[in-house]
Order: sequence, then structure tokens, then C-alpha cells
Amino acid sequence: MPVENISWNDVQKFISKLNQLSGKQFMLPSEAQWEYAAKSGGRNEMFAGGNRADRFAWFSVNSENRTHRVGMKAPNGFGLFDMSGNVWEWCSDIYSNNAYSKHIRNNPHVNWGRGNNRVIRGGCWVNLSWCVRAAGRDWFPPDLSLSCIGFRICLPGQKFQHPVHPILSG
Repeated sequence: MPVENISWNDVQKFISKLNQLSGKQFMLPSEAQWEYAAKSGGRNEMFAGGNRADRFAWFSVNSENRTHRVGMKAPNGFGLFDMSGNVWEWCSDIYSNNAYSKHIRNNPHVNWGRGNNRVIRGGCWVNLSWCVRAAGRDWFPPDLSLSCIGFRICLPGQKFQHPVHPILSG
């Protein structure tokens, strides 16, 4: 099952402990890193893996109103599962309505703006298909935990084929 019912703040505590134990520097992906990974390296895909939501995502039509074990749907081009649907995934960025028009083009990361609401990506099992698009985005306060919110971590600077580390994902 995916990790769920976890706040952004609790993810930060988990990552801190993981980094202490592993000696590595895991982190939540930025919104841009998340979308790059979801779109298999920038491919023109509506959902993480292709253009058919039912093949790649758990959403309102096929989820039976619950999360599902990770890996039951087809992976995207990077071999990553469930980046569309199942659970929303926290990103490191602070949410901004106009983030895409204001940030730098290469490897953008929004750490400015009003408030401290954090970006979530991917949609979840309760959403309609348009919400689980690879480009879909929303936000929640960092202290909120719900059954439709999880996370995926990355390990920047490591030499492997995926920019978002697939070990822990929700």
C-alpha cells in the first residue's frame, strides 16, 4: 500500500531521520522534478505513462473508493508506478498560483510566496481523471494529513536512471 495519512511536516521528520541513518541526502522532489519524472523525462503525456487514465491511474472511476497497492497499474517510461492517481504526493515547493510564470526555467523551485501551503501533485483515488493528469497540481497546508495524501522521495545527484527515487513512494 502507498504511504498515506502523512503531513508534509511529518515527511520532513522522516527524511531527516532517514538521512541521519543512511548518511545520504534524500528529499522531497521539487514540483518541476516531480513533473519531469511523471512525464517520463518530459514526454508529451497526459497521465504519468501515457494518455489513458485507466491504464496508469487509480481515480474515482476505478478505485473502489480506496487506495491500492503500488504497482498494480502500468509504469511510466521511467518505470515509476502510481504517479497519476492513488494518492496526492507532497513536493518541496511552496504553492504559488503563478509559479510557472515567475520562476526560473531550469530546475525551478518555489520557496517564496504567501503562506506556507505546499504543492501536491498526481491526484488521488477520489478525483476525476482530469485531476490525475501529470500536469495537475494543488496544495494543502503542511500540517494536514489525509488518506489521499502520500509522498515520494528523491536522491539528487545519484547516478541512476530515475530523477525521483522509486524506493519510497505513495
